[in-house]
Amino acid sequence: MGKILPFEKEKLLLGVLYSDDEIYASAMAIMREKFGDTDFETEEFSFSDEFSTYYDGELGGKARRKIFSFERTVNPSRQAEIKKLTNDIEASFSAESGRLINLDPGFMSHGRVMLATTKPSGFRFPLEDGIYTELTLYFASGKWQKLPWTYRDYQSERVQDFLNKVRKKYLEQRKNRE
Repeated sequence: MGKILPFEKEKLLLGVLYSDDEIYASAMAIMREKFGDTDFETEEFSFSDEFSTYYDGELGGKARRKIFSFERTVNPSRQAEIKKLTNDIEASFSAESGRLINLDPGFMSHGRVMLATTKPSGFRFPLEDGIYTELTLYFASGKWQKLPWTYRDYQSERVQDFLNKVRKKYLEQRKNRE
């Protein structure tokens, strides 16, 4: 019989889609208040121009994207709790058109990236209270490997480079056992 051990803390990731700078700044202030400083972020890029215009109507303009990692590591068993918090933050900035910001939390370990969602699917696993998680990427042969459902932006060189930097820092944190 295996010994039950506590989960190892992981890097908290946050993907943000937005069109309004003020709403973006306010939402990020809340996230930093709850989870501390970020240590890495992608450069802002146009999600609408590079990947999809799907969110433009809801966000009230062309969707821009940034992805962050937080400096402190977090117990991954909190993924559903954090997704519910990001949903509450999104709701606080909603309008008749829908949410004006999209916050997608996830976790990175040394070997995988998991993203939380409210949308069920055959490749997503239930956590609690209508929150699911999916394996989005896994690390093998020295690089991040995609799966058939991996979001196109997470497959991009820009995001892969970001994830490599985050992983390097995480491995240092893991080695030093924060």
